[in-house]
Amino acid sequence: MSTNSEGGGGQATDLWLDKTLRPSAWDEYIGQEGVKNNLRILLSAAAERGHAPEHLLLYGPPGLGKTTLAHLIARELGVSMKISSGPAIERVGDLAAILTNLGKNDILFIDEIHRLNKTVEEVLYPALEAGVLDIIIGKGPSARTIQLELPPFTLVAATTRIALLSAPLRSRFSGGVFRLEFYTLEEIQRIIERSATILDVPIDAAAIPIIAARSRFTPRTANYLLKRCRDLAQVRKTPLTLELAEEAFQLLGFDTLGLQYADRHILTTMVEKFNGGPVGLNTIAAATAEEEATIAEVYEPYLIRMGLLERTPRGRVVTARGVEHVRPGTIPPTLPFFKN
Repeated sequence: MSTNSEGGGGQATDLWLDKTLRPSAWDEYIGQEGVKNNLRILLSAAAERGHAPEHLLLYGPPGLGKTTLAHLIARELGVSMKISSGPAIERVGDLAAILTNLGKNDILFIDEIHRLNKTVEEVLYPALEAGVLDIIIGKGPSARTIQLELPPFTLVAATTRIALLSAPLRSRFSGGVFRLEFYTLEEIQRIIERSATILDVPIDAAAIPIIAARSRFTPRTANYLLKRCRDLAQVRKTPLTLELAEEAFQLLGFDTLGLQYADRHILTTMVEKFNGGPVGLNTIAAATAEEEATIAEVYEPYLIRMGLLERTPRGRVVTARGVEHVRPGTIPPTLPFFKN
């Protein structure tokens, strides 16, 4: 279950800043227009009927605003929201404690629901469909089942890996399954402008596009970079200028495409040791001292999205753009598989 425990003062400050930057109204939420419009229609219709909205599933890469949307849904309905996560609900008793403490029409937000225990998931089904909680008391021949009536509630679940959700669980989200897309550079720039205003950071207009270009099309990353640039500007006692932002990115290890050391290390290793590929994932992992899962799930998606890497039947291949990025002007003439 969710807790409010915090570490040191810096961690508490970052948590407060994240809450401060989170939009508190639909008009403040930039991007995801299709998802927002569908949700607003669904919520308005449910409010007119006087019913709790049907259960909703939000999915997409981390940092795109799934938790923020859950907060906006609760605010729009004027109800409380209980927050937990899949790994935190370890036992049936944990789920029972959460569900029995919900008020009428409350929102239950479960983050990373794909990591929910399968036994707990089975108990969740009747709660979602019939509004009841089946609990087994005792063991052996004396065991008996009691059924608890639950108040009407809406489950808003979020996941970064929808493929890991079982088909029965996915089918329970009768309100809709919504995918959050990556943001455009223009949307990211608007988010940075809004965040800079909230944080009271004097920022030159020329610095905004270069922060946006390194944000990986993700608001969470954009806000992180803005705060780190602000820190350097505060130490230097100057406004956040283009030159200062460039210096901050050099210190942080972010290049012009938002790649960090590990991303560049993968590309450089493939170009220098394997002539750009094709090369297998296990070989890349051995050569870079990274785990295969980390490369496939953390680094590869962005490299592929940026057109720097390709997956082929024979293995991974660095594209011409990828070679040019890590070794400007030195594309190997014998690179067999690279494409523009």
